Amino acid sequence: MPAPGNVTMSSLYQRVQRVIPPMEWPAFAPDIDAIIRLKRERRAVILAHNYMTPEIFHCVADITGDSLLLAREAQRVDADVIVMAGVHFMAETAKLLNPGKTVLIPDTAAGCSLAASITPADIRLLRQRYPGLPVVTYVNTSAAVKAESDICCTSGNARRVIESLGVPEVIMLPDRYLAANVARETGVKIISWAGACEVHERFTPAEIRQLRAENPGLVVLAHPECPPEVVDEADFAGSTAAMADYVTDHQPGRVVLITECSMADNIAVLHPNIDFVRPCNMCPHMKRITLPGLRRSLETLTHDVTIDPAIAAPARRAVERMLAL
Repeated sequence: MPAPGNVTMSSLYQRVQRVIPPMEWPAFAPDIDAIIRLKRERRAVILAHNYMTPEIFHCVADITGDSLLLAREAQRVDADVIVMAGVHFMAETAKLLNPGKTVLIPDTAAGCSLAASITPADIRLLRQRYPGLPVVTYVNTSAAVKAESDICCTSGNARRVIESLGVPEVIMLPDRYLAANVARETGVKIISWAGACEVHERFTPAEIRQLRAENPGLVVLAHPECPPEVVDEADFAGSTAAMADYVTDHQPGRVVLITECSMADNIAVLHPNIDFVRPCNMCPHMKRITLPGLRRSLETLTHDVTIDPAIAAPARRAVERMLAL
């Protein structure tokens, strides 16, 4: 939800009052006010992932969503500066799609366990071992890894990407759980990697069953980066965007989102009539992005994301091939 420049601090707090206690708001308000002003001065937009905290997601972000939506919208923004309120691979993807714009990441240490699990050399070795198989790379990877792949995917479009290739076997990297879940959906044989999201792999079937026992009528929505046995316990599995759409379309009385914990806060703002059960697995990398960090990034235009042109060209092709679907 965008935070236009003419909103008041009072109206912004009304937006998030269900998830931010009144005593915490005075600590956020000065940075929010400064960020809104700086965005006008810099002709900047903030792209925020669904895992951002509510004071970022609902109060300063101009475009919000999952990695697929942010990748799409990054191509359409009318701004000189793009600030990524997300992790580093997301900022790189925005830069790939907007090579002529300044793209900033407030904290260069905002990484990703999946992105860190695989290197370009790993993909080259896999191609030698499985010659001729297409390589599908999850968007949660570095630009250098994307450059070695044939096409990218997100959790929201992985099935469509795999099926679009029209082959019985593919290499899909680096999330082993997403690969296993997509293989079950498509029937395609998938050669996977050993990567995993440190947030989603911690969920267990026993935890889901306990949540159901403690919360009668609970609807369970799980992210496909969760292990298949966790997905089997859920009522629905999908990307963060798909989970948000499910809540909007079905209006469950009580729901739990088996994903990063800020997601529930952000959706709860929009659905005051729904009871959100909140097991909190937090992504330490996403939480490196803060209001003070966003303010400092806009004040100093740091940290500027750059990509070697020799890497950018093939990486861009892999991302654009995904978006063309």
